[in-house]
Amino acid sequence: MIPDTDSTSIQGPDNQELANFIATSLSNRKAESIAIMDLREVTTLADFFVVCNGLSDVHVKSLANEIIEKVADFAGEKPWRKEGLDTRRWVVLDYVSIVVHIFGEDTRQHYNLEKMWSDAKIKHFED
Repeated sequence: MIPDTDSTSIQGPDNQELANFIATSLSNRKAESIAIMDLREVTTLADFFVVCNGLSDVHVKSLANEIIEKVADFAGEKPWRKEGLDTRRWVVLDYVSIVVHIFGEDTRQHYNLEKMWSDAKIKHFED
């Protein structure tokens, strides 16, 4: 039997909407230098990176925990992978189509994802 796919079925947010929601949630928790990188024309790795940095290692971890909770409430999704929660210098939350990178400030400057992925369209988020 083919599942019912009529227009009345419930769907979650699209990837752009979810990336914006994540950026807003990070802003509400005082993340700094938030950027949404649109990778759709650059790679098949992900549609979007959402990048920011925290003020301390404790702040980095609290931002990650906030995003895990907020995305679960908003979109019903859990990250496919989580990396860096123990070291808190660079936390990666991989939602497959959207990858959230939460850095400590020095680590972000060192890896400079915006330069590495300079072909992407980058929107610097401001609330």
